[in-house]
Order: sequence, then structure tokens, then C-alpha cells
Amino acid sequence: MTMHIDPRSLLHAMFDAAIARAMPDKCVPPFLPSPPQGRTLVVGAGKAAATMAQAVEAHWDADLSGLVVTRYGHHVACKRIEVVEAAHPVPDLAGREAAERMLAMVQGLSADDLVLCLISGGGSALLTLPAPGLTLQDKQAINRALLRSGANISEMNCVRKHLSAIKGGRLAAACHPARVVTLTISDVPGDDPAVIASGPTVPDSTTFADARAILRKYAITEPQAVIAHLEAAREETPKPGDVHLARCETHLIAAPQQSLEAAAEVALRAGVTPLILGDSLEGEARDVALVHAGIARQVARRGQPAAAPCVLLSGGETTVTVRGNGRGGRNVEFLLALAVALDGESGVYALAGDTDGVDGTEDNAGAVVTPDTLARAAAAGVDAKAHLADNDGYSFFSALGDLVKTGPTLTNVNDFRALLITGR
Repeated sequence: MTMHIDPRSLLHAMFDAAIARAMPDKCVPPFLPSPPQGRTLVVGAGKAAATMAQAVEAHWDADLSGLVVTRYGHHVACKRIEVVEAAHPVPDLAGREAAERMLAMVQGLSADDLVLCLISGGGSALLTLPAPGLTLQDKQAINRALLRSGANISEMNCVRKHLSAIKGGRLAAACHPARVVTLTISDVPGDDPAVIASGPTVPDSTTFADARAILRKYAITEPQAVIAHLEAAREETPKPGDVHLARCETHLIAAPQQSLEAAAEVALRAGVTPLILGDSLEGEARDVALVHAGIARQVARRGQPAAAPCVLLSGGETTVTVRGNGRGGRNVEFLLALAVALDGESGVYALAGDTDGVDGTEDNAGAVVTPDTLARAAAAGVDAKAHLADNDGYSFFSALGDLVKTGPTLTNVNDFRALLITGR
């Protein structure tokens, strides 16, 4: 069977549906607690923090105040909750000052008070408060090293927790004895609240020894102050069962799986069979691309595991070990490797993008691959393999006019990938 809908339009419609499912105005209100006898304080961090705060304000009739920090360009207007913008993925002074103020704000609360914590992806870099003896420059240096190393998000956040005065449950411990209700939007494989934004209100089961092992794994030996801090291991993060976190509860209000299911519904309405491969696929972007290409070829040539027209949907966060000097994030790296692997396979189209609208540090969410991607590139004198070797997916897809640009979406449920096999 051959489909009669424009492949690009369908790919974009599925991506739009995935993002819409995770918007805070839809997913925050059902999880709001009742107002307390005492004060309500709102704190939070992440790419969706401002829109989450706005949704709280719209549905909260009692007194309310607070502070959230989001990425530059992700600000939305709030009346009672202050919104601060800071840098991501490498932290800056604005993020550090916001974290410092937030930690001070939750001191001296009573058991009658409520802290509503709004957490989403990106919060780990945005909520940066170096542990005693460390500087912002130390945190910036280790972040850059981890970003280039190929470490996955769980590994990165394990290290970050043990260099922080606010992550890994420390923010919640500072709120004691107040009740702490955390609403979280997941951008991590497995949806573990302890990993999302380095779990500032969640007990931490990782240790200083784990953090040291991660740096050894990726041969990261600088800065010296960081290494010395991890070796000293003076003050562990709050662990499960810690009395200071006894009145903490966490609600997962949006996750990658829900967004994949929203995209699948769009496909079904278009007469296309959706196959969700997984919501937490990890690995080097190029390797994940090879696997996706192999499955797409099996569909196109043998009608397995489903006959065309069908779409392969997946979420999760790949990694890129940076060896070149090009521009681009995980999604264009995946797509460029996919295009090379497919080598013009007939009837296979793909879109991959970050649901926050920013692939890495660029101005695109992702890009689109079509059966004639390599042919169009060759005609324009653009060498796909050379661009891949230089980690330069952005420039490659920019030259073809195939970048996907949404602007900041103000939510974040990780990467979205769709491979549409239309039939021959």
C-alpha cells in the first residue's frame, strides 16, 4: 500500500503533536496540591520552568511567591513568581546567583508551609551553586569536558550532584520541615526523578566514588579543584530514607512516552502504522542511526516488522563524542549518519528534533532527511561524509534548507525521532 499524504507534512505534524502533549498549560494543573495553612513558595529550574510557573499562577487562587530560573530566550511573563534567565548547557553567573537566592529563600520554613518545585530538563546547568571550595569556573570547565566526552545524562548529573550545594536532594533538605511537592517534566531516559535536573528535591543513591569513576572512565583530569573535591568526599548528598526528605513527594507530569503516543495517534489518523521502538534509547548518535536505518530497510524491503506505510518512533537522548570542529547537536548528527547509512533508500523519510526547540546550542530543533538528501547534497557540492567526520550536521542541513526551526518550545521531553517508510 502506498500512502497519499505529503511525508514532510506528516513528519512535522507528528513532531508538533509530541511537543503539544508536553506543554505545561495542559500537564501542570491536574497535579497541583491544595493550598497549605502557611506560605506557598514556588521554586524551580529548567527550560520549561517559566511556562510551568505561569500555569501554576493561572490555577492558584491563594497567596503565592517564588523564583524560577530558565534558559535565555525561554522567559514568559509571570505576576507573582520571579523568572530569571541563565545559560545552558554551560552554567553562568546568572544561574549561580539565582540558585543562591533560591536556597536562601527556603530557609526557616515551618511545617505549615508548602514548597512547590517545578523541574524540567536543563535544570542541572541552570541551577548551579558550587559546593564550598569550588568556583563557577570549575563548574563551567567540568561541564564542557563532560559535554565533549560522550558521557550520558545520568553520568553527567551524577558528577554535577557531587559538585553542588543545591542538587541531589540538597534543595529539599534545606526546605525541611516544610512539605515539598515537585512537579517534573522528564527529559531523561527512564524518567528517573533523581536524574532530571540532577534531582534537587529527590534523594540521591549515587556517591562520590561513582562520580570519581565517571571522570576516570572518560579520562577527565581537570580542573584540579574538582578532582580534589571528589577525592575528599566530605559531605554526601541526602540518601533514600533521610529524615529531611520525609515530607517530599514527586509527580511526573509529562514524559517522552506520552509524546510518542501523541505522535502515534497522528500517524494512525493518516493511515500510517506507528511502531514505537522505545522512549529511552541511548548511545552514540551515529550508532543509533545505523540501527534505525537497518530497521527502516527491513520495513521497506521485506515488510517487517510492519508493512509500509509505517513510521518508526523513538525518544531518548543520544550522545556525541565531539572530534571535529563543526556545528550541530545530537539530532543533526543522528540524521546525517542516518542519511549516509540509508544511501538514498527509496521511500524513507525522517525527522529528528529536540522537543525544547534547541538542538545542542544552535537555533534549530533538528532537521529532515528525504530519499534524495544525498543526491541534492552532491549536486550542491556538499560532502555528507566529510561533514559527518567534522560533527557538522548543522551546516550540512542548512545548505539543503532542511533544518527544522521551531524556536524555544518552552517544554522539554527529550529528543524525538520519526522514520516514515511510505512504500514503493
